[in-house]
Amino acid sequence: MHNVVIVGSGCAGNTAAIYAARANLKPLVIAGKEAGGQLSLTTLVENFPGFPEGIQGPELVENMKKQAQGFGAEYVSGDLLDADLSTRPFKLNIEGETVETQSLIVASGASARWIGLESEQKLIGHGVSSCATCDGFFYRGRKIMVIGGGDSAMEEGNFLSRFGSEVVLVHRREQFRASKIMLDRAHANPKIKFLTNTVVEEIFDVSKNTVTGARLKNVVTGEVWNQEVDGFFVAIGHIPNTAVFKGQIETDPDGYILSKGGARTSVKGVFHAGDVQDRTYRQAITASGAGCMAAMEAEKFLEAEGH
Repeated sequence: MHNVVIVGSGCAGNTAAIYAARANLKPLVIAGKEAGGQLSLTTLVENFPGFPEGIQGPELVENMKKQAQGFGAEYVSGDLLDADLSTRPFKLNIEGETVETQSLIVASGASARWIGLESEQKLIGHGVSSCATCDGFFYRGRKIMVIGGGDSAMEEGNFLSRFGSEVVLVHRREQFRASKIMLDRAHANPKIKFLTNTVVEEIFDVSKNTVTGARLKNVVTGEVWNQEVDGFFVAIGHIPNTAVFKGQIETDPDGYILSKGGARTSVKGVFHAGDVQDRTYRQAITASGAGCMAAMEAEKFLEAEGH
């Protein structure tokens, strides 16, 4: 029987573990298959406070994990396959092993949607990114490509135009899903060029371990061409990792957990932290802040319950 189990080992989960462990709650952290969360896919992180020279993403999450372990947090690898939150203690199935807990912190994050090309996967962190705020700075004066047709693509395009010499926004359809205000803003930006009815067939150059260009295809005319690009940003949305809690924790239609004040969810004793609830900021520092909040809420909850 555990006092608190934390699902996820990114910034949110690790910070929750640090706080819960310091409160002597002996938290168990289910690391998940993507241990370290989104930061494990990032190279240099320059905007996390306290690191004037920047720090590698995997190193930052590993440092947080060590800090939590130093206070007594326990980590298990593997995925949460099933959860019964109908009664307390909650029952969790971690790859066939059942674990019981008095409280739960869901910090399982959100995974970026990718186009699905092999070259894209190989170049993540080497010119391919899903976060303009994290990586835009590295492409000052360079050629940038943004993939997507919704508000987030317009927002990323506008943000990246501060850095890039040009921003090419590629969308597979003629019409955009973006709201009129966001689309108008992007159209009014002289640095942004639009390529509609266009898909990406390949990203170059895996052999050089850096992005040099992309092969594009017009789906209406069938024309195929190569275009030079230095930074490739995919902005086709995120998928919150909440499928295992479907029908038990209240979420919005996209699967993001609905907050019931602070870090509380619709289930008493279950708390949220990071990108499972936050569709707006999605930064390492906001996820860490949310992890701190969730751990403090869990501690307060357990104290009130007499644990």
